Amino acid sequence: MFEELFTSYESLESLGISIGILLIFLLFRKLFTKYVFQLILRISKKTPTDFFSHLCLSFEHPLRWLFLIIGIYVSVGYFPYLSQNNPIFLDIIRSSIIALIAWGLYNLSSVSSFLFTKMNERMKTGIDPILIPFVSKAIRFIIIAISFSIIAQEFDYDVNGFVAGLGLGGLAFALAAKDAIGNLFGGIIIITEKPFSIGDWIMTPSVEGTVEDINFRSTKVRTFTQALVTVPNATLANENITNWSQMGKRRISFHLGVTYDTPKVKLENTVSRIRYLLKNHEDVHPDTIFVTFDQYNDNSLDIFLYFFTKTTVWEEYLLIKEEINFAIMEILEEENVSVAFPSRTLYFNSQNDAISKVAASLETEKLRG
Repeated sequence: MFEELFTSYESLESLGISIGILLIFLLFRKLFTKYVFQLILRISKKTPTDFFSHLCLSFEHPLRWLFLIIGIYVSVGYFPYLSQNNPIFLDIIRSSIIALIAWGLYNLSSVSSFLFTKMNERMKTGIDPILIPFVSKAIRFIIIAISFSIIAQEFDYDVNGFVAGLGLGGLAFALAAKDAIGNLFGGIIIITEKPFSIGDWIMTPSVEGTVEDINFRSTKVRTFTQALVTVPNATLANENITNWSQMGKRRISFHLGVTYDTPKVKLENTVSRIRYLLKNHEDVHPDTIFVTFDQYNDNSLDIFLYFFTKTTVWEEYLLIKEEINFAIMEILEEENVSVAFPSRTLYFNSQNDAISKVAASLETEKLRG
């Protein structure tokens, strides 16, 4: 009887110690998160690069759970109903640690686009920005695959058999995922041919806007109305793509119509002064400038203007165009030349007017009679 009570007392004491150890580790976890981790994060922000800060933020949540796992492992050493040497328990602990490491690396790979961009800028490797999101997503997939494989091996699962099973069902899977595979190959075509890159302004029959992201399945384009359009890569790879960001210069072309009563000398002076204005404007590309008296229109004498701005930025282009329009208006005012607008002149025959008046008079006399 006494031995049973003593044994029961020892069991309760061990259970209390086990629970106490677990609570202590939970307290350590809270203190670490609130003070130690914040201190490490502040120190990391003072380093020359942002890598250490990203590393800390990526492993923040896995470290919190690591305290809990360590606490469980230590507390089980005093737990009366479970042994630390239990094979299943050890497999679970090891698998949990592997999962936490994979979690941290997965979080880190989510910002790997930023890290690859910085590396590309500093090392000047010349990697196209379009490849960086693909590399980042490929790394995340590899991390998940390796972690799954290691955890499966911890539980003595034959991964080779699983891979062989996937091989047997590969044909059926390929047929079922025909569209997904088409999008994947479409993404490969976009990467290899590089019709555009991230940040480019493109126009296709499907969408027009700025490219924000390219992944294995689709390309995300931000339209000028700020809508985000997701286009499958298979569709995009088979469409005509106009990349406006690749323009070296931007065209301005229009007709300027002046009235028919403009004298020849004034028209020549106007054409000459506009041509001189464009050839000496610092924002106009000097290679191609045409200003000519082009045609006799129905309502105007048309001056044809054809030239390019050096900038391709939409806002700068509009400001240059506005500046040139004001300068042309000033030239027209100084030359006393008026801009034409649609009009029509009617001519009346005086003989027909007289006959009409006589006919009207006879009709009036007839009515009186």
